[in-house]
Amino acid sequence: MVLRIILTVLFIIICIALTLIVLLQEGKSAGLGAVAGAAESYWGKNKGRSMEGNLVKITKALAILFLVLAIVLNLNVF
Repeated sequence: MVLRIILTVLFIIICIALTLIVLLQEGKSAGLGAVAGAAESYWGKNKGRSMEGNLVKITKALAILFLVLAIVLNLNVF
């Protein structure tokens, strides 16, 4: 029972964090910058090392945790 409460609280925290991180990310459409070639700039090439790249990695990790916790909480084992 205590483990289920802890996992539920963790699940809620992950849900809130996932929502906030998705809202912080920029859209995939580059707008007029893509027409002018700005997508191939320094920031476009090094996106994996930038803040945007970190947000994508964190989003993937939180999404995996979200799915795993959703499955575990739905098992009704405890």
